[in-house]
Amino acid sequence: MIETALADPTVAEFTQLLQTDAYEMIQEDTLLSSSLWANVALAGLSILTFVYLGRDLKNTRAKLIWVAVLLVPLVSVSSYSSLLSGLTVDMIMLPDGHPLAGEPQFSSWGRYLTWTLSTPAILVGLGLLAGTDFTKLFAAVTMDIAMCVTGLAAALITQSYLLRWVFFGISCAFFLVVVYILLAEWPADAAAAGTGEIFGTLKLLTVVLWFGYPIVWAVGIEGLALIESAGVISWAYSALDILAKYVFAFLLLNWVRNNQDVVGAGPSLLGSGSDSAAAAAD
Repeated sequence: MIETALADPTVAEFTQLLQTDAYEMIQEDTLLSSSLWANVALAGLSILTFVYLGRDLKNTRAKLIWVAVLLVPLVSVSSYSSLLSGLTVDMIMLPDGHPLAGEPQFSSWGRYLTWTLSTPAILVGLGLLAGTDFTKLFAAVTMDIAMCVTGLAAALITQSYLLRWVFFGISCAFFLVVVYILLAEWPADAAAAGTGEIFGTLKLLTVVLWFGYPIVWAVGIEGLALIESAGVISWAYSALDILAKYVFAFLLLNWVRNNQDVVGAGPSLLGSGSDSAAAAAD
């Protein structure tokens, strides 16, 4: 069935038409397009900056943090370019019961792909900074991915307004597990690793900003539709991304670059000791 549809030129032309219409609609909405272009530009600038900052890193943990940090803008520039092209956006009909039911609404579902790949990288960077063990890091990353996937489900469900909120609630439950790990588990690890001060700053920055995403969802088109402008909602998400990704990543990488001795002295991810201890054992 799928092969037949793809082979049908009518279907191919229709798909291309949808992408073209979406692209033109984005370009005609200055508020919407500027929110996407801003992230493409800042992601590109961040990539160049992070490559420069990481050129002199020596120890293994610092290099791993650099890779995680660099992945954030790399994913973002790809994702936001896809949004601009119309590839990962759509017009969906919201279900009965929704304030905007029966009217086609703009959905930038591609953002969830960005978050599914970039937010785990952020957590890996934070976990490595804190010197946490593999079990805690694995728990944080998997809960985060589950949060993003169920959030995508909440955004795309069109047959039931109730189910949208059910999946939103499930996504928030996964999110609260991540918050618990950040606030209750990793601070002690960071204190033991000697990175408690910078971890405390980045932890609060992450938690506060990440709470903004479900709030925007709830008041925006996808939720209660208290804000109906796709451009305003897009800028809200984009502003959160700018702070929670590029600013966060710069602060983390810059500190690691200037404190490699502290980072390298932390415990191994698998709990077998620091880089220096491993080197001595070799």
